Amino acid sequence: MFKTTKTLKLTFLNGKKKKTSITLGDAMDNLTTEQVRGAMTTIAEANVFEKDGVKNYVTPQSASYIERTVSDIFNDAATDEAESADKQD
Repeated sequence: MFKTTKTLKLTFLNGKKKKTSITLGDAMDNLTTEQVRGAMTTIAEANVFEKDGVKNYVTPQSASYIERTVSDIFNDAATDEAESADKQD
């Protein structure tokens, strides 16, 4: 069995011009460039994220969907969970 998950990665430059990112799970599919860029601009303009005196998420740089597929070779935990659920019925 395999499971695919999709996340949205938003990459910004921080106050020192170094890359920093936010990764969002369960993001909506098929967002437009304008929607994502607008959301990133809102985050940047809010100016509320800072770490060690350096402002984070200052300049939007890129946005990407990242898909991850996990293919089990075997998973005894899944079998144990299914058996446990059957016993409760």
